[in-house]
Amino acid sequence: MSSSSPSDSEAMTRRFREVAERVLDFLLDDAPEWALDLGDPRGAARLSDMSVQADTHRVAVLTDALGSLDEIDGDLIPTGDLVDLEVLRSKISADLWHTAELRPHTWDPLLYSPGEAVHALLERDTLPLPERLAALTARCAALPDYLATARARLSEGPGMPRVHVETALSQLDGARAMLTSGVPALAAQEASAASGLEPERSAALAAVEDYADWLRGQLDGATADPRLGARDFAAQLWYTLDSELSPEALLVRAESDLLATEEAIAEVAAEYEGRPRRGGQVAEVLSALAAENATDADTVRPACADALLHLNERVRQLDLVTVYDDPVRVVPMPEARRGVSVAYCDPPGPLDPRAREQQTLVAVSPPPADWSAERRASFFREYNASMLRNLMVHEAVPGHALQLAHAARHTGGTRVGNVLWSGTFIEGWAVYTEEVLARHGWSEDPRENLALRLVQLKMRLRMILNAILDVRLHAGDLAEEEAISLLTRRGHQEEGEAAGKWRRAQLTSAQLSTYYVGYAEVSDIARDLAVARPSLGERERHDAMLAHGSPPPRHLRALLGL
Repeated sequence: MSSSSPSDSEAMTRRFREVAERVLDFLLDDAPEWALDLGDPRGAARLSDMSVQADTHRVAVLTDALGSLDEIDGDLIPTGDLVDLEVLRSKISADLWHTAELRPHTWDPLLYSPGEAVHALLERDTLPLPERLAALTARCAALPDYLATARARLSEGPGMPRVHVETALSQLDGARAMLTSGVPALAAQEASAASGLEPERSAALAAVEDYADWLRGQLDGATADPRLGARDFAAQLWYTLDSELSPEALLVRAESDLLATEEAIAEVAAEYEGRPRRGGQVAEVLSALAAENATDADTVRPACADALLHLNERVRQLDLVTVYDDPVRVVPMPEARRGVSVAYCDPPGPLDPRAREQQTLVAVSPPPADWSAERRASFFREYNASMLRNLMVHEAVPGHALQLAHAARHTGGTRVGNVLWSGTFIEGWAVYTEEVLARHGWSEDPRENLALRLVQLKMRLRMILNAILDVRLHAGDLAEEEAISLLTRRGHQEEGEAAGKWRRAQLTSAQLSTYYVGYAEVSDIARDLAVARPSLGERERHDAMLAHGSPPPRHLRALLGL
């Protein structure tokens, strides 16, 4: 029996870190839009190469990278590096599967959104202004060929789903707005750059118009089924969750939890109304709460901003988790990113050395302009002021914005923990904090606290139904009518929200399951950590959970010694 020496361990650790950094450099270089979002501007003047030849090269490099990682002896490296090894291995395996087997770049036009080419350069000052404008000029110059490649790749595939084409067309409106007004406005700040940028901007805008015309011409033939099918969905779930949970097991657990949550919200509704439980009570109480806390187009964003201010103080007061002073701002969602979700959190890139000085943006989408008055009213009933409070818990404090501020302070042996985030952990933490805040209360007012508990439980119903919808759509035969009924009746969602969720379920796969699975795993970690380290207070326990970046929950357990 042989044993390893400290020098063996040190040598293997150095080797792994060298391999990991080399693989990360390839990933960042291969996807310059993603790299820039992360704060790495080295590819700011380029767009991703989506050609057939690039795919062939990508598969070869990823295969070699996986081989290099397989040569690392995990028994000889520290726990933090072992987690980085497993996370990187999962990322490479997922990219290989997507590129060689799922091949969404041949049927999903959303992967070619031209708005992504310019958004980060307009919104973030990762580079000095002259360099940003030079990069914008180069990306505008590259857009015509990029969109020509998009047409070629989407023409070679099995066909596009209509919902993907419609959403891509709606997002092109945002790309037009950026190129028509956003880019010239930025260029006006540096007059010397305007002459070189203007012809490329005009050519890019013309290419976007040509691409939009082409997409509109594809609508009648866009009859592909957006469902992945049971086999591909099981693989997508595996790679997205980094979990061995099968679609069948996920569905059984979710349907059981749905029943338990329906019981819980019925009890709170009865308490809020001050009457015994009765049929239809939950729907009536939620409807009355929405009417009492009505919003409209002019009040949604201010209500979110007010909730954010309150939460900054309330979380500190309750000593739930360390709250940093990193700036967070509520903004309208850019038009080029609408059509999938109602809100998202956009933090500064973790690779930007000035990340802590920059704002985290919580983007909230108004209802689409082409919605009827009735459907817009439905949106505002769904996102009433009470619901917006819970939304800001999830998206901002102590949810996404605060969790990502903690993650930005994580330093490991490689950049893996800074670059590769687990959506399961990120969404799981945000949903977990909804429950934590609701348990402690919004304020000292019992009525306000019951209202928050009601909407938090409604969001819990939504989270569970997200997973059920995800599995039954992509691995089953769930029809739209049944889905809308499920969401409106058992989830108490407004018709507009339900319709949007049906659309989102078709446009994405496995992402909707991250909320439910992540919540279950993060909650279990919090419980087990409290048992393992009873001396820790709530803030210390939560800070410990957030001290390792955004790893998959199963790896967080190892990092915490659970």
